[in-house]
Amino acid sequence: MARLSLNTRENMRKKRMTTLFTYWTHIMNVCVWFFELVHNILKKNYTTMSLQAQLYSDATSLDNLRMTRHAFTKLCTMLQTIGGLRGSKYLCVDEQVAIFLHILAHHVKNRVIKFQFLRSGQTVSRYFHNVLHSIICLHRELLKRPEPVHANSIDERWKWFKNCLGALDGTYISVRVPVSDKPRYRNRKGHIATNVLGVCSQDMQFIYVLPGWEGSATDNRVLRDALRRRNGLNVPNVSGHMEDILILMKSFFNMKHSAARNVIERCFGVLKNRWAILRSPSFYPIKTQNRIIMACCLLHNFIRREMPNDPYDNVVDELVEEFNQVEEYSGLISTIEPTDEWSEWRNNLAEQMYNEWRNR
Repeated sequence: MARLSLNTRENMRKKRMTTLFTYWTHIMNVCVWFFELVHNILKKNYTTMSLQAQLYSDATSLDNLRMTRHAFTKLCTMLQTIGGLRGSKYLCVDEQVAIFLHILAHHVKNRVIKFQFLRSGQTVSRYFHNVLHSIICLHRELLKRPEPVHANSIDERWKWFKNCLGALDGTYISVRVPVSDKPRYRNRKGHIATNVLGVCSQDMQFIYVLPGWEGSATDNRVLRDALRRRNGLNVPNVSGHMEDILILMKSFFNMKHSAARNVIERCFGVLKNRWAILRSPSFYPIKTQNRIIMACCLLHNFIRREMPNDPYDNVVDELVEEFNQVEEYSGLISTIEPTDEWSEWRNNLAEQMYNEWRNR
């Protein structure tokens, strides 16, 4: 057999070395992929176990997320089935919702959250907006459907106001805006805030919420906008909201009316006490801040339904600017000017209430 030339043997040796190097490269890639897979599984299990360890009791869950463990689990299920929220290979739905609720409840920045949940700031920001969008999608499920006060109601605060759907009022929530927009958002007290209109039912659940108006806007202007919007506040002629009134002829009627409409003041008080992000300006854009306000109101309704014993029930926010009276017109309330018809109804009701009180 003829001996191979030196060049041929050198080429064969190079081919063998190249083939061996390729094999080793494939093996190393498979090993790296395997170790990354194991690392991700262990990290996901660790974060899930860590979250479960932090929520070992309802008291801990209330302190961190403002709801019990059962309510938290149900909220995650609703966000998946109705809100369209999806988990990823890096972050499950439970952890996404926990991050979102923790930010709202304690108003902490991304750099604090990424340290507590071992996530990057970009990941925290991305999933915060994902959960926010999913919660807004639940507005049809979480907003309270108005129910009028029945004629046979025995509630001392509400029995005089037959067919009343709820209480309406406004509140200021501090926001952070660009310097050029600050004059429009500065309210009468000199604070940079947005004027939020809210309507709540007798059990302190929000029926309608309109955030976004500048703090300099008057209550009348905000209410007019709510009434004229295409999908705004529609109040049937047979059921009047209990707006604040300018002149009360009877002190007894004033007392009863104040006791009934106090529900909206308490509702705003509970809302701000529950979510710390509403008590001071945040660094999100103003549009995102308005969506956060709406999300807080929707979560407030969810908690009221799932937790009969709300620990924030005893909080009462101080009274703010009163609304002008709303007039009924052509089936729906569309203007907010006082009328003789309303004044006559108010005076007759005040006299009826006063006579019943004297005859006891």
